[in-house]
Amino acid sequence: MELLQLHYFRTVAKWQHMTKAAQELRIAQPALSKTIARLEEDVGVPLFDRERGRIRLNTFGKAYLERVDKALNLLEEGQKVVSDLAGMEHGRIHLATSTLDLLSEPLGKFLALHPDVHFQITQATMEEMALLLESGEVDICFTHLPIKLPDILTTPVLKEDIHVAVPRTHHLAKQTSIQLSELAEESFIGYREDFPIQMLYDQFFQKAGITPKFACRVDDPGSIQKLVRAGLGIALYGCISREEDPHLVMLPIKHPICQRHFQMIRHEKRYLSLAARQFCDFIVQYFADSLEK
Repeated sequence: MELLQLHYFRTVAKWQHMTKAAQELRIAQPALSKTIARLEEDVGVPLFDRERGRIRLNTFGKAYLERVDKALNLLEEGQKVVSDLAGMEHGRIHLATSTLDLLSEPLGKFLALHPDVHFQITQATMEEMALLLESGEVDICFTHLPIKLPDILTTPVLKEDIHVAVPRTHHLAKQTSIQLSELAEESFIGYREDFPIQMLYDQFFQKAGITPKFACRVDDPGSIQKLVRAGLGIALYGCISREEDPHLVMLPIKHPICQRHFQMIRHEKRYLSLAARQFCDFIVQYFADSLEK
């Protein structure tokens, strides 16, 4: 039995699909199938049920996966401990986040100070982040929504006010503030329904007692900014993450209170490397300093 077989097994167990697992592992599907077959031969029992080209983790496989996860997590933790002993320059950080727009600048500054720290960044939904954190596949999550798991440590990082973005030619542009309830008849530009940020915005609309009319749904802040500028609709927009745009007006929202609370989240019972700990401290200090300017 080889360590590589266990990594391959865990990936196949995650997908329960040979083609998808092979794509993630970047190997040929026949080679992956042979590796899993050899592992089953070594273990002495089939770990997957196979029917009409589909595979499913069976009772043996589920019991084996539980032990494999523990073994691989311990080995990965051991690697982090050794890296810490060797010094900061050998550190590795696996970060999961629902948004990259606020992290790109501080990431660049951190890497400028520690150029040999290796990052792996995964953009994920809240459900995916919870699974990655619980399994130990990521060290830290950066998000504006809570992760509801036991043994979770949360470090507040940043509070961001949400404004209403309107074109300068819009009939509301001269107002100094707005209530969301006043916007029931307006056309909105929003994110796709499954985006965490849109789920948060939907809570604000619900509190205001309105159902927004969406002219368009997109998947990145830049598109929202361009479409609002073009006059297709108005949008909720974070006051910190936006770039200054002379063609737009950002109206503060009087009611309801509309804010995003960003936080660094980690699992209390997972080992956190020196590099990851210093990165968390750096991010907290970076945003504290930026708000004082």
